[in-house]
Amino acid sequence: MSSLWTPDGEHRVERGRTPPFPAAEAAPPGPAGADEEHDGISEEDMRRLAAELTATPVEDVVANHCYGLFELAALHLSQQPPSLASARLAIDAMGVLVDGLGERLGQHHGTLAEGLTQLRLAFVNISETSGAPQPGQSGGA
Repeated sequence: MSSLWTPDGEHRVERGRTPPFPAAEAAPPGPAGADEEHDGISEEDMRRLAAELTATPVEDVVANHCYGLFELAALHLSQQPPSLASARLAIDAMGVLVDGLGERLGQHHGTLAEGLTQLRLAFVNISETSGAPQPGQSGGA
């Protein structure tokens, strides 16, 4: 299970399930008299979660995803042996968001940029220690 962050806290969401707050117009109508509950989440809860999410500043939600990518990259770097390809993908994804959005991330930009720099340095150090070729280097002599 994973969770969805909202201003009222985290809500558990099972992987592989429909998101807890699909657009009302996108949801197909159920049979007459059907229970208004999907995957254990009522329609009312879905509307409440959607309202909370839309009331949250978008830069906060995007920053939350960046923090998740930071944690994912750090996790892969800490494995024995480190999973460099997986870490690189998470670091690059975070970089696309942080470098690409820049100051549009508001108050989060500075902290995220520092974290991204730390991840990139850790990646290089771990790559050199493990003897893995760096991007742009050939694997042979």
